[in-house]
Amino acid sequence: MAAPPTAPAMEGAPTGMERWLVTTAIIIGTLMGAIDMSIINVALPAIRSSLGATLTEISWVATGYLVAVVVVLPLTAWLAAVVGRRNLYLAALALFTLSSVACGLSTSLPMLIFFRIVQGIGAGFMQPIAMAILRESFPPAEQAMAMGLFGIAILLGPAIGPTLGGWLTDNYSWPWIFFINLPIGLVAMFMASEFVTDPPYLRRQRASDVDYLGVLLLTVGLSSLQIVLSEGQSNDWFESPVITGLALLSALTVAGFVAWELRTKKPAVDLSIMANASYTSGTLLGGMLGLALFGSMFLMPLFMQELLGYDATQSGIAMLPRSLVMMIAMPVAGRIYNRVGPRLMIGTGLLLSAFAAFEMGRFTADTSYAGLIMPQLWQGVAFSLIFVSLSTAALARVERHRMTNATALYNLIRQLGGSFGIAIFATLLEKRQAVGATTLMAHLNPYNAQFVTRYQAAVHGLIARGVPAALAPRKALALLNGLAQRQAAVMSFEYAFMLIGVLFVIITPLVLLLRSHNDHMKAEARARAAEAEV
Repeated sequence: MAAPPTAPAMEGAPTGMERWLVTTAIIIGTLMGAIDMSIINVALPAIRSSLGATLTEISWVATGYLVAVVVVLPLTAWLAAVVGRRNLYLAALALFTLSSVACGLSTSLPMLIFFRIVQGIGAGFMQPIAMAILRESFPPAEQAMAMGLFGIAILLGPAIGPTLGGWLTDNYSWPWIFFINLPIGLVAMFMASEFVTDPPYLRRQRASDVDYLGVLLLTVGLSSLQIVLSEGQSNDWFESPVITGLALLSALTVAGFVAWELRTKKPAVDLSIMANASYTSGTLLGGMLGLALFGSMFLMPLFMQELLGYDATQSGIAMLPRSLVMMIAMPVAGRIYNRVGPRLMIGTGLLLSAFAAFEMGRFTADTSYAGLIMPQLWQGVAFSLIFVSLSTAALARVERHRMTNATALYNLIRQLGGSFGIAIFATLLEKRQAVGATTLMAHLNPYNAQFVTRYQAAVHGLIARGVPAALAPRKALALLNGLAQRQAAVMSFEYAFMLIGVLFVIITPLVLLLRSHNDHMKAEARARAAEAEV
């Protein structure tokens, strides 16, 4: 029996084994950049001790990287048009790899922050180019699978980063979280230089056609916004004149950037692509999902470390089952996408995510390891359904020559959504814990019969353990106060997880804004026919 015919590949796209070599090269670079967004977090105490930095100063090692990623994302398409997409990707890989080595060799905090910013620039350029190359390397029928492979790298990186970072820091030293990128980066650079090429339809742009004002407004606006989101919580938000000033500056410059880009003839970022309704709805939905998804991924390790007593490595290991599920589920989701379409897959993923979040909302200070795992397994399946379908559907009607611009904006909105999510839930935790503690402490008084009973039991228990009778009352009160604070923390996490679940439910109807699967297939056929005529 003859083998079924395969879907036709796009003009200039790699085929056969070459396609998988390109995919491997792209996935290696993408995963390396995604891991470095989170691998630094568990090593910050060691770096702080080594370089003699304060808590505020050391936070810029992470913040500088994120600011750089956010700023360069939307500029990727413009710069790729000037120097060539392949050349930009290779330059970004080299920049990321060499700056990683420089980070590990840093002997002062300013030096480390500078090279982390350079590293973030490289990572920011790699991500949208990788997504565009993967999208174009596979025929239309297999592009959902391509987005599944990309999703593995994007979502797996933040999950394994803390575990890998903790292990390297504990067993070697903090510079090795950067040195490990050298052999991986060299392999990725070799493979990309050998197998990645620019497709014939990409048009070069003259270097003189630079939208200086647009680049300036974008850089100031996005960097200010990312600093506000990253540092706002530690500076008490708008109680700080610096945060307030940066927020106003960001609002003004971003508004000015949008107005200017819609008027100028040769914009740094082509915002006209937002006229594509399917792309816009998918991208905005991606931003809201980023808020919920990254918020959830921020809360889980924090809950395990602060309330269950896990260390960084243990909490990372506890989150690995979700990552393993995603590795298995994403390629499967990519294969079934063509059968069921984006609406059913994303809708199912959102409701499954809501269920997992509600289950997390039932966590207590006595939750077992098994109790932590099950909601994460459901979450892994849900994230796979959402990411594959959403990225495929959002880009389905985008012309190939605008793909790099489209993937850059898509990744920017998702990244900003994640930054908003982390900022919102970090603030929410602190506020809810303060409210909960105040409420519970109000019950610690001699007029509350339950408190008196527990207080007396605590005093007697301490005396029975050898605590002097004169000290037992004070220690019993401190013990009950600590229990109240701990319960307030548990309640704040429960509230945050429940809120994420509600958010998933609320945004589920937005899937109706996406084009149906049949619409996407017809659009692909029309696009191929139009390109054939040209």
